[in-house]
Parts: sequence; structure tokens; C-alpha cells
Amino acid sequence: MKNNKKNIRNILILIIISILVLYFCLKDNFKETIQILLNVNIVWVLVGVILMVAYWFFRSISMCSITRKFKSDFKFSKAFRLVIETQFFHAITPFSSGGQPYEIYSLKREKINITDVTNITIQNFIVYQIALVLLGVVALISNSYLDLYENVYLLKKLIILGFLINTFVIVALFLLTFCKKLHKVVLKFIINFLSKLKVIKDKESIINNMEKSLSKFNDGAKKLLSDKKHFISMIFINFISLLILYMIPVILLYSLGDYSSFNIIEAIITSAYVMLIGSFVPIPGGSGGLEYAFIKFYGNFIISSKLNVIMILWRFLTYYLGMFVGAIMLAVKKRGD
Repeated sequence: MKNNKKNIRNILILIIISILVLYFCLKDNFKETIQILLNVNIVWVLVGVILMVAYWFFRSISMCSITRKFKSDFKFSKAFRLVIETQFFHAITPFSSGGQPYEIYSLKREKINITDVTNITIQNFIVYQIALVLLGVVALISNSYLDLYENVYLLKKLIILGFLINTFVIVALFLLTFCKKLHKVVLKFIINFLSKLKVIKDKESIINNMEKSLSKFNDGAKKLLSDKKHFISMIFINFISLLILYMIPVILLYSLGDYSSFNIIEAIITSAYVMLIGSFVPIPGGSGGLEYAFIKFYGNFIISSKLNVIMILWRFLTYYLGMFVGAIMLAVKKRGD
């Protein structure tokens, strides 16, 4: 019940912010923006949809491949469904924090040991984060030569902050995953703290169970690095998925009949910048922050109503589409249970 109330609250926040963003995008040139929106080339928009599905497809390959290290008969179709369903929980929670708990819940229903399930989720998140940071590094190095964004000095500084936050997340996850002593210290601190608050009673029993699970967890985590080819291939697959995602704005530019305002390379660099900022906006879906960053960065290439239309279509494809499809899949799944 508490989770349902929290989800409803997050969805309401999301709706309010989305309405505000649309208002500020449309208030100055409403008629012109709507006119352009009604005349987009639907074929190019469908190409954008295909790219979004391809992004989910590659994320599913990563999820399936890592899961098969712990459950060899895990089907790709289940991984694909899980990735799409997870889009809903990513969309309605701050920092996309609701996706991983849902992954753990779903994989546990596949009769995978909870320790292995946690391993799968963390490993999949690690390879994704590494790919995100690597693309961020490529974007930063490329822009040091191209200098594409002369008019967004403050946001360029925030990019460094976003890059550092994402790098810190990777380092912290690696330390907690592979450093058994640190993991044990952190968990004992949490258990002792909860014990003092009278939240848990049998502290010693919980610590003993924790140490057994921790040994299994660390053994499972070592699988990620023991097979270096697999580890690198998973990073590469996530890298490809992000490249596909970052290409969507240029496809939407083509839907307006504009083939020259920016190219695929500029779109990938700019999208990497936008995503690095959006990753630390503490609102469901990074709403408000992502749109602002998109307008400011892509505003260096294209202005006025065309930019508003591209942003609206981009946000629909990369955010709302996954949320809607994920919600439908969850509803169908609930009926079938």
C-alpha cells in the first residue's frame, strides 16, 4: 500500500512537471510549434521508435547474458520483457531508483537465489554505468577539440559534476561488490544502527546470515571479472545501446525535413552531455532538468519552434514511450497472474 501511494505521488509530480515544461516550451510560439508538430515526417519518427526498441534490445542482451551466468536456461524473451517493464519503475522514481528493486523481485520469481539475483542486478548496473561514463569521456574529449557549446558555460561545468558523480557510483559499487571487508563493515554498521533503533531484534543471527550470504555474493561477483571477455563484451553492448539512444535527436531533426543543422556525431556528443546532467536530477525521470539541458545544448545548433518540437518528440520516445509500454506489460502480467 505504501509503495502504491508513493508511486501515485511520483506520477502526479511527473504529470505536473511535464505540464509545466510543455507550457514553457509552447507559451511563446504555440501555433508555430503545433503546426510543425502536425507536419513531421512520420516515417522518421517511426525510425526513432525502432531505435528505441533497439536500445531495449541491446540492454536485454546484457541482462540475459549476465543472468545466464547464474541460470543457464534463462530465456532472452524474459529478459526483454523485464527490461521494458523496468522502464516504468525507472520513469516514476527519482534517480531511476525503482528499476533495480523490480529487477530483483522479478528475477527472484524465476527461482534464482536472492544472493545471485542481487549479483545480477548490480553487475548489469555496473557495466551500464561504465558504458555511460566511457561515452561521457569520449564526449568530453571530442568537445575539447570541437568546442560546440559556447553559450552554456554553467552547464558545461555541471557536466564535470555529472561525470564525477557517475564515476563515483562505479567506484563505490566496485568496492562494495569486490571488497569483502568493506562490504562487511558497511552492512554491520547498518545492522547495528537498525538494532539501536529497535527496528531489528536478533542482531547476531542477522549478522551470521549476512556473512554467509556475503561469501556467496563475493564468489558470484568474482565471476564478472574472472571472465574478462564477457565483462568487456557486456560493456561494449551497453555502449552500443547508448550510441543508439543518443542518435535519436538527429533522426527527429530529419523528421522536420532538416538534414544539416547538426549531424550524428554532434548528436551523440550532445546527448551524452544531456544524460550526464540528467543522471543527478532528483526528480522522477530527471524531468525539468533533462528538458532544460536538451534545450540549452541543442540550442547551439537549432532554435525556436523546431527545437521545441524535437525536444517534445525526443522526450516522448526516450521516456514516456518506455513508461507507457512498461505499464501496459505490467497490467497484462498482473491479469495473467
